[in-house]
Amino acid sequence: MAEVDLTYCVVNTEQRELLVGCLDAVAREREACGLTTEVLVLDNASTDGSAGAARNHLAVDDVIALEQRAGKGENDSALLQRARGRYGLLLNEDAVLQPGATRALYDALESDLRAGTAGARLRRPGGEVQPSAWRFPGVFSAIAAALWLHRLLTVQSRGNETRRVDWAQSSALLVRRAAAEEIGWFDPQFFVYSDEVDFCKRLRNAGWHTLWVPSAEAVHHEQLSTNTVPEPRIVEFSRNRDRYLRKHHGSVAACVVRVLTAWTYAVRAAAAVVVPGHSPKRYWRHVTATLRPGD
Repeated sequence: MAEVDLTYCVVNTEQRELLVGCLDAVAREREACGLTTEVLVLDNASTDGSAGAARNHLAVDDVIALEQRAGKGENDSALLQRARGRYGLLLNEDAVLQPGATRALYDALESDLRAGTAGARLRRPGGEVQPSAWRFPGVFSAIAAALWLHRLLTVQSRGNETRRVDWAQSSALLVRRAAAEEIGWFDPQFFVYSDEVDFCKRLRNAGWHTLWVPSAEAVHHEQLSTNTVPEPRIVEFSRNRDRYLRKHHGSVAACVVRVLTAWTYAVRAAAAVVVPGHSPKRYWRHVTATLRPGD
């Protein structure tokens, strides 16, 4: 059996149309990248026909259809462990690879043998660049956010050259499978959000590092920043941020970050009362979820 260079690892949850768009882009990339590849799709107990759409897509080699929904960290681990490629390109169903992205990410890891992951530049559907790499969260980043200096001091996805970053978003993230196996894959305790932060942090602790590769681009249909995001997603976002902080920085630091972050969202909630296009209720839900992440 021929060696597989790279496995596309796609996780989908109830987003059939977005999944098909993601797989169409993967098909184009497979033809153009010049690598031996395979495509695995994990459908996370969807009820909208997503698993069938994946099975019928010509680009897909295998589909894992869960009967019970599982968390993002657990699902990414399952795909990476099933993959035959030396690298696994993690993709959310809402990410559409742009031409040349696969090869740019692959070449970045091939040229840096201690890089465990490489993240793409993400753009919103309208073309606007979306932050996609940051410093690890902690008290410093929470202070920066409270002072409205977050983009200046913690966002690392800037410039046009490949660079080392603390962590990159897993919507389009190439993983060196040997490095992932060394640290025990993703932590399944992170159901959604902060899973890739914890993953990159543990890679760093084990002597690996993360790259951000702006020549690799993907369009990302992000959900958390919209006013229509379901409340449970806000709760999970806060809960897993707190879980990461307690795991890597301790309970005192986690408490300080909760207070600072709640203050930041409270100010946004107050401003949203008079600023058109923003939801005070959504920001206030961030406040309450941040202060009581265990609820």
